[in-house]
Amino acid sequence: MSDAHDANRRVLLSALAGAAFSAAVLKPALANTVPGQNNRATLVAYFSRSGNTRVLAGVIHRQLKSDIFAIEPAVAYPEDYFQTVELAKNQRDRQVKPALKNRVADFDRYHTIYLGFPIWGTTVPPVVQSFLSSHDCRNKRIIPFITHGGYGIGDSEAILATLAAAAQREKPLVLECDQERRTTETVTHWLATVGS
Repeated sequence: MSDAHDANRRVLLSALAGAAFSAAVLKPALANTVPGQNNRATLVAYFSRSGNTRVLAGVIHRQLKSDIFAIEPAVAYPEDYFQTVELAKNQRDRQVKPALKNRVADFDRYHTIYLGFPIWGTTVPPVVQSFLSSHDCRNKRIIPFITHGGYGIGDSEAILATLAAAAQREKPLVLECDQERRTTETVTHWLATVGS
């Protein structure tokens, strides 16, 4: 994927995300913040592989002037898309929650957590499940923002209800962002037509 294409995708996603968040999510949240001050009671925590969810996290972070945290596994997922899909499927089927690279320091001070992730295999990625399992979400307000490749959010709300049972969960923002899968399938099909 070219840098120009990636930049154009980010501009488009930022515009879409900005409009969606302004209308559906950010206005109520901003009512509880003081303009011009860092909103230290709010954390944007996200996991992103292809960059779609990271773009949305950046929009929220800038709008709310919040803290931000990238959820990462201790052992990075493979660069290859299909290898990552296979590994994630294996982790899901075996109910593996991979170790995290880092934990949020002083997690107790946050009241509101904007939690961003893509849907992997119809569910919450294992590394995000690790994040929820290793951070005490009791009495926190969790506001999910979810990206998916066209198949919807699967059982993600049930997973959040289980792993953050004592949290106040808000209705998620859900956006379809399937460029990586679609691009990979297009290139694979093209390669098959031109031969080796």
